[in-house]
Amino acid sequence: MADNYLERQYENYAARKAAWEKAKKLGKKHPSMSDVRKIEEEKEKQYESDIADNEEEQ
Repeated sequence: MADNYLERQYENYAARKAAWEKAKKLGKKHPSMSDVRKIEEEKEKQYESDIADNEEEQ
């Protein structure tokens, strides 16, 4: 669990950065915190499904 903490934090940071860069490129306002949270929730769901898949393989 502790081994993946930094990885998840970096993924959350990368998602926020990507959303910010996309908004900047399109000339729109910065995404609201709810948009950023949705992106992070999608990443978390993907992360959890990846863990489940890895456990099934082992």
